Amino acid sequence: MAHLLVVEDDDTIGTQLTDGLATHGHRVTWARTGAGALRESKSHDFELVLLDLGLPDLDGVHVCRELRAAQPGAVVVILTARDAEIDVVVGLDAGADDYLTKPFRFAELLARIRAHLRRGSVSATAESAIAIGELVIDTGSRVATFNGHRLKLRSREYDLLARLVADADTAVSRTDLMADVWDEHWYGSTKTLDVHVGILRRKLADAADQYSSDPSATPTITTLRGFGYRLDSPPGRGDA
Repeated sequence: MAHLLVVEDDDTIGTQLTDGLATHGHRVTWARTGAGALRESKSHDFELVLLDLGLPDLDGVHVCRELRAAQPGAVVVILTARDAEIDVVVGLDAGADDYLTKPFRFAELLARIRAHLRRGSVSATAESAIAIGELVIDTGSRVATFNGHRLKLRSREYDLLARLVADADTAVSRTDLMADVWDEHWYGSTKTLDVHVGILRRKLADAADQYSSDPSATPTITTLRGFGYRLDSPPGRGDA
């Protein structure tokens, strides 16, 4: 099983998490402060981090950024009582892969951990490049570029963009996106999909502003209310 880092200052929640996760076969390290979590991240490799944002010593978002830098291969799941969308966006922007609002069901947490660990163990098998306007997805190296400039995408952001690009100009349902990008047995809210789409839209727009030689060569992600999303090729461009 995986080595998990739990960052939680509440003794009751921390004990429940560490005991429950250990019962399911995981090796668990518990840090009660942000500083303690950062120390642990420098001496151990973790597959997944459960991070409470309300820490007594350091801002949880700052800790998230530092953990992401120290543990680039780890999945970071935020556990927070803050459920406003802006708080979720800030957390994901700081490097988190997912979030779960308190109070949460332990069964849902376990399901998400399984989904993330299973997804993280799957490597890309195809080795080809797909171009949509000035956006290029290299599925072999898992790198996305815009007019030759590499986009800074986290693992889930890349997976979601690559999934949409693979079926460019085709409607893709929320169910299919969650199954293909997260896990077919995903349990709980799919709001994380909407937040990731919002982040991708912003990153594509920023890349177009900085690097595009032709603003019309920028693909866009369209929301299909009640169904899902579609990545639209630039007019007259299509796949290269």
